[in-house]
Amino acid sequence: MQGDPRIIGCVPAGSGASVVHSALTRAIQGYGLETYPPAWEYCPPLLWRLGQQPTDLVHAPPDHAVFACRRGTPLVVTFHNYVLDSAMRPFSSRAQCLHYATDLRLFTRLALRRAQAVTAVSAFTAALVREDMRFTGAIEVIPNGVDTGRFSPAVGEPTDGPLQVLFSGNLTRRKGADLLPEIARLAGPDVEIHYTTGARAGIGDPRWAGLKAIGRVPHADMPALYRQFDVLLLPTVREGMSLALLEAMASGLAVVASDAASNPELIERALGGLLCPVGEPEAYAAALRTLAADRERVRRMGQHNRRVVECRYTLERMVEGYRAVFERVLGRPVPLRG
Repeated sequence: MQGDPRIIGCVPAGSGASVVHSALTRAIQGYGLETYPPAWEYCPPLLWRLGQQPTDLVHAPPDHAVFACRRGTPLVVTFHNYVLDSAMRPFSSRAQCLHYATDLRLFTRLALRRAQAVTAVSAFTAALVREDMRFTGAIEVIPNGVDTGRFSPAVGEPTDGPLQVLFSGNLTRRKGADLLPEIARLAGPDVEIHYTTGARAGIGDPRWAGLKAIGRVPHADMPALYRQFDVLLLPTVREGMSLALLEAMASGLAVVASDAASNPELIERALGGLLCPVGEPEAYAAALRTLAADRERVRRMGQHNRRVVECRYTLERMVEGYRAVFERVLGRPVPLRG
């Protein structure tokens, strides 16, 4: 009689993907997680050591999945984001552009050929992979999910004073972090923007004037942090499906975000938040001023966002989506943890 299947998730540390795979580790019997330093992507043969342990299935992003999965072992590839297309070149360094156009594109193609199943976290990401990689196979969309028990709205009446706005993420141009000082300046005194420094190592705090620095916050402490704010600010260029956005929605926050990538899949325009053109700080500032002048609207948006997450983006829905894929590939049951 076969025992529970052993599944290994393999992802870079400090990424949104590691949060998703960690949730699968806690929920699925036999699922284990291997993380590696992001710098290893520039020397992917280092990942061979991760692929040497016996396992029934490997679940990994496409970037270096072929190095982490031994020949003959079933592979499930998940696109948590996609940045190899030409639209991302202005937001990438020269080294990144070269890396994306050469070895990383090759490794991604090899992963698509090897994979027994391909998933993506959003319809936007799936469509982009099909178009840019000219991939004609099936891609199953499994949206990210959040624990609605941990991430929940604050209890009590909102406080007076400036609109409390949170930016949560790595301080990179892709996240739109370079726009924050100008957004804060244009938004005026009724808006107070706070920012974290994200989970990725090696990115320092610029200590911008006019903004309030929070520093690096462990993911375990994020539920309490969200409850201190009214609005999440997400001026990002590209998101596969933002976990910070989903967590903030579950926490009852309104959203001001870019009208780009997967954001419109999550935010119902005018009901859950305001969407702005990429790279236009004036638009983000105007949206924040609009919300600062109508706190009741902010409250209604937060309530709407909470309902959206409860209906569509729970942790349980995400886990069941991946579990169904694993069972289909393995041809046997994949039990949940007791």
